[in-house]
Amino acid sequence: MAIVGRRQFISALGGATVAWPLGARAQQPLPVIGFLHSGSAGPLAYQVAAFNQGLNETGYVEGQNVAIEYRWAEGHNDRLSVLAADLVQRQVAVIAATGGTASALSAKASTSTIPIVFLIGDDPVKYGLAASLNHPGGNATGMTLLSSMLGGKRLEIMRELMPGASKIAVLVNQQSPRAEADVKDIQDAARVLRVGTESEIESAFATFVREGAGMLLVNTDTLFMTRRDELIALAARHGVAAIYFDRQFAAAGGLMSYGTNISDVYRQVSVYIGRILKGEKPADLPVQQPTKFEFVINLKTAKSLGLEIPAKLLALADEVIE
Repeated sequence: MAIVGRRQFISALGGATVAWPLGARAQQPLPVIGFLHSGSAGPLAYQVAAFNQGLNETGYVEGQNVAIEYRWAEGHNDRLSVLAADLVQRQVAVIAATGGTASALSAKASTSTIPIVFLIGDDPVKYGLAASLNHPGGNATGMTLLSSMLGGKRLEIMRELMPGASKIAVLVNQQSPRAEADVKDIQDAARVLRVGTESEIESAFATFVREGAGMLLVNTDTLFMTRRDELIALAARHGVAAIYFDRQFAAAGGLMSYGTNISDVYRQVSVYIGRILKGEKPADLPVQQPTKFEFVINLKTAKSLGLEIPAKLLALADEVIE
């Protein structure tokens, strides 16, 4: 009887040692990703969807084995430092600093230890976010969109569309740290319209029309993405031929767009985050540059503006919306 009792005790003890780690794992909190963005959640839902897609590719699913704390600045860059500090206080595992350079700088200023994956439109080395593109060296890495290099291409497209137009305007967000860099290559050929708030966009359009500019280039910026529908409506109301930086504009009724595949970029940002959660260091992950660019034409909008799209542009387009 004593032997049987001892065996029962060992069996029970063995069951306890197997069950205990499982129970402990169930009680452990999920790793938390801090998602810091300079824009607003509503118009940018497609970016969040792409972000989650990248997480899924690395084996992470929000609510199952990872949590996400979202912080939106709603177009007010002055709020970013407070939002970033809040994520640091929350002791998140990694910060996704998206929506532009201001977001990345705010995150970097808030912590030198929590890993940061940024998404900016300019050279991260210039802003002290990385020691070099190949070897960031610190607690931050991510993606650069090379936005300043795309203005010239958009200008080239518009001149192909309207070779007789003598006046060209470019709309930029003067609150962006990279505003001047983005227009450096085209400011001699275009009238630069600087806005800093949503309320200034309509007055900028009024100036554009009053001065008789024939074409409008909308520079890459989260402020303009947040006000996408307003920009498209203003262009339609004033009969303005405009080219934008993201496919979402052309899909929503804008005339044309040329730029980086934003959804793919957000997917790549979260792939890096997944790798960091698995133990890799930002210092060892090279800053990536986009490989996908999209040129989209909306023929319905062209027709409403009385424009005929040249065959050359139609042949170059990645997508033609009819």
